[in-house]
Amino acid sequence: MAVFTEVSKKDAREILRRLQIGELVELRGIEGGIENTNYFLTSSQGEFVLTLFERLTAEQLPFYLHLMKHLAHGGIPVPEPRADKYGEILHTVAGKPAAVVSKLRGKSQLAPEPVHCAAVGAMLARMHLVGRDFDRHQPNLRGLPWWNETVPVVLPHLNEAQAALLRSELAYQNHVAASSTYAALPRGPVHADLFRDNVMFAEDTLTGFFDFYFAGVDTWLFDLAVCLNDWCIDLPTGLHHAERATAMLNAYQAVRPLTGPERELLPAMLRAGALRFWISRLWDFYLPREASMLKPHDPTHFERVLQGRIASPVVL
Repeated sequence: MAVFTEVSKKDAREILRRLQIGELVELRGIEGGIENTNYFLTSSQGEFVLTLFERLTAEQLPFYLHLMKHLAHGGIPVPEPRADKYGEILHTVAGKPAAVVSKLRGKSQLAPEPVHCAAVGAMLARMHLVGRDFDRHQPNLRGLPWWNETVPVVLPHLNEAQAALLRSELAYQNHVAASSTYAALPRGPVHADLFRDNVMFAEDTLTGFFDFYFAGVDTWLFDLAVCLNDWCIDLPTGLHHAERATAMLNAYQAVRPLTGPERELLPAMLRAGALRFWISRLWDFYLPREASMLKPHDPTHFERVLQGRIASPVVL
């Protein structure tokens, strides 16, 4: 999250009036992240999050917003978009497409223990199952086609060893994606960005998943791999944390057991998850956009994670 577009109190009062959710009490920009403009929006009726979409188009956005409503109605704790009197959940604020969603209680668990990883694994599996009958389709916009387009753009910024690793891993992932085993992977709507800061906890109780604006239809295994690459990694070193990973995998499989092709391709998808975020962090770091509260993430972290996933594959 970041602030690319300044929202005035007048803008905030207008969207609150349109949604009939009280009078403005406080408007506060949210620091962190790199995609959209986000504000905490407190009204006389409660706390909300206002998001202005900086890259996604009005044509793409209904997928994300209706997915959140679908999951909320299926019992998954996610922020629910607020509708106006006409039932519209996509709005316009400061000339940008925008949404207002309920604010989840709790806080992010940035130093997770196995109990937190297990809670994420179980809820992720439930989310995948609830999403099976979602009737809209949009691909993961940061999937393999985007990797193939973006790697040539970031390569000039890398040293020889980094460039060689990036090229070879991209070639490997293209090879995996063309295989019959990959074609057999179960798929459906995925979050695709379920890092520690996109989950809320109250003590050890998971209270919600949020920030669905990288979601899309992809393999469920890729979604699980993205989680494992953040929740079950030692951040200073990028090394695999076996106890946390076991807790997450066991909890996930207690709800939805992995298929044979998923078990076979887990090591490859862990590499894919690391590659995806290495590429996007390189892109954000070397080709940043102007924002008043923007802090690009360190791209070398996922370079280390990828190297670890190649050197020491996780086998079920």
